[in-house]
Amino acid sequence: MSGIRVISGTARGRRLRLVPGESTRPINDRVKESLFNIVGADVQDAWLLDLFSGTGSVGIEALSRGAAGVLLVDNDQRAISTVRANLEATGLAAKAEVLRADAFSLLDQMPSRKFDYVYVAPPQYHELWSRAVMMLDAHPGWLNPDAWVIAQMHPKEYHGLELARLLESDQRKYGSTLLVFYELPGS
Repeated sequence: MSGIRVISGTARGRRLRLVPGESTRPINDRVKESLFNIVGADVQDAWLLDLFSGTGSVGIEALSRGAAGVLLVDNDQRAISTVRANLEATGLAAKAEVLRADAFSLLDQMPSRKFDYVYVAPPQYHELWSRAVMMLDAHPGWLNPDAWVIAQMHPKEYHGLELARLLESDQRKYGSTLLVFYELPGS
């Protein structure tokens, strides 16, 4: 993969750095564009939690399109450095918080804010996506009413989850990437 870019909004066309090594799997531009076509204008003024953020591409795209703020979380220092560099390069750092943390330890804590969207894109084939979705289901304090949790995985990884609060609302397959959408019904 030669690189990724910001597709729309204030930072449109800006190229983003990739995380050195093989530890991340950045979302390709086609999948990211499709994701934001589904989310649509609702991303404006929304808060997004980007778990396993890697390059920060999804969070940065949300900010470029008018999100109120993004919390980008990754456990890998190379990813954190890449996210910070990409935020500076796009001029979007002021609306972002970057946190080096284990996503599961973080989700076990009381959140400082609620989010409208949570993007879950962990390394493949380790059941991490389902663990994160189940933790968000068990800790709904992270989510605003009508929030979406969007999990990115390889299609072979997918299996249904028994969830108490989140409802699976959609799936979209793009080659070797599957996006599964869950919604927290409003109160």
